[in-house]
Amino acid sequence: MSSVTNELYNLTIHEAADLLAKRELSSQELTRACIERISRLEPQLNAFITVTSHRALELAEAADLAFKAGEATSPLCGVPMALKDVIVTEGVATTAGSRILGGDDRRRYIPPYAATVAGRLRSVGAVLLGKTNMDEFAMGSSNENSAYGPAHNPWDVSRVPGGSSGGSAAATSAREALYTLGSDTGGSIRQPAAFVGCVGLKPSYGRVSRYGLIAFGSSLDQIGPLTKDVRDAALVMEQIAGVDPCDATTLDAPVPKYTEQLGGDLRGMRVGLAREYFVEGMEAGVKSAVETAIKQLQSLGAEIVEVSLPHTDYGLAAYYIIAPAEASANLARFDGVKYGYSHPANSIIDSYMQTRQDGFGAEVKRRIMLGAYALSAGYYDAYYLKAQKVRTLIKRDYDEAFKKVDVIAGPVTPTTAFKIGEKVADPLTMYLNDVYTIPGNLAGICGISVPCGFSNGLPVGLHLQGPVLGEATILKVAYAYEQATAWHKQWPEL
Repeated sequence: MSSVTNELYNLTIHEAADLLAKRELSSQELTRACIERISRLEPQLNAFITVTSHRALELAEAADLAFKAGEATSPLCGVPMALKDVIVTEGVATTAGSRILGGDDRRRYIPPYAATVAGRLRSVGAVLLGKTNMDEFAMGSSNENSAYGPAHNPWDVSRVPGGSSGGSAAATSAREALYTLGSDTGGSIRQPAAFVGCVGLKPSYGRVSRYGLIAFGSSLDQIGPLTKDVRDAALVMEQIAGVDPCDATTLDAPVPKYTEQLGGDLRGMRVGLAREYFVEGMEAGVKSAVETAIKQLQSLGAEIVEVSLPHTDYGLAAYYIIAPAEASANLARFDGVKYGYSHPANSIIDSYMQTRQDGFGAEVKRRIMLGAYALSAGYYDAYYLKAQKVRTLIKRDYDEAFKKVDVIAGPVTPTTAFKIGEKVADPLTMYLNDVYTIPGNLAGICGISVPCGFSNGLPVGLHLQGPVLGEATILKVAYAYEQATAWHKQWPEL
């Protein structure tokens, strides 16, 4: 276990921004340090699908020129980062972790446009190092569903980094990038953040544009940052959040200066403790770490209030009807005709069928079939409509709870990172990893995972959930906790 050193890749965004602004460090130096680290660690981690070293150095050079001319105004200018490979990048291959988009070099999907978040980061001079590994089409909790092989947990390379944003989490924890972006449909930012010991923020649904995010579950997906500390998460959110005319689901609400609201104790803050979150089956070390973290919040002045989220137990079942139903519709567009993998055949129908049979992995095909079944004639009311009614009940539970408290605290996952291959043959056991995070996606609220300790030498995350547009509040609570502890300053030795 290491603490801060003078290696450039160990810098946080705000530390790097200060040095860059003073011109005591160049973006090219910082970027080279990250590229060299990626080159050294990737044989162990497989956190990246695509590394864009040449382009990154060009962007770094441009950032240095902006600093020299006094034109760099953002703390993200010149800072190296990476994007989950489900966020489209103009001129850079985007595979969604799937063979059907990766194909061979000739048919690989090279987007002609950039996702809104990618464009916003590029506009302020952020340096793209590459695209990170992920579960195929964001379907998974371990990163083992990637067509490019599993990413590995930097704390123990025999274990998973979580999913589906496993590559983004691993790259952040291993200091290959100063920060990354992931996407969260049922826990895919927060769960991997907990597994690797970094900060992962899932914004409220509509707080960050989904334009250019290859869709899994359109009513559930949300893009957010994975960072080394809470202040960095706030800095990234200030840049990527906000209404977008290209995404009608974005919320037309002002984006606060999240960083200005960090600091101070938690006096007057009410922290909810949901009795449904502490049940049998939770790893003892996880339970102990989270309970200790909640006591720390209390010592910082927060009032701990017991709340109830009675429909929590039904979240998993509702999610695994709604999300596959949306996926079955969203993935219908991938047929190999215009881009990606294409299987030659005697007829167009045969080509469609063989392309999708060979191009999609087992988990994606499983969810397409589940979704198609739930939406089929005779089953729509029994499954999909009923799941949507349960979703409404879950949202009401949160609405009632947030009348009494400012945030809800609990575990991110019931266990720490498990061994690669341990749960592949048992999809239901794999799905249970998201039991605490899924309800927040169904309700559209925000949540953050912040490091809160270790269990058997592996990181544990504290889950803080807030109401819609409650990002400033959960960031404030997470920051107060983080500053009172040292968990965020510990990372794996590689």
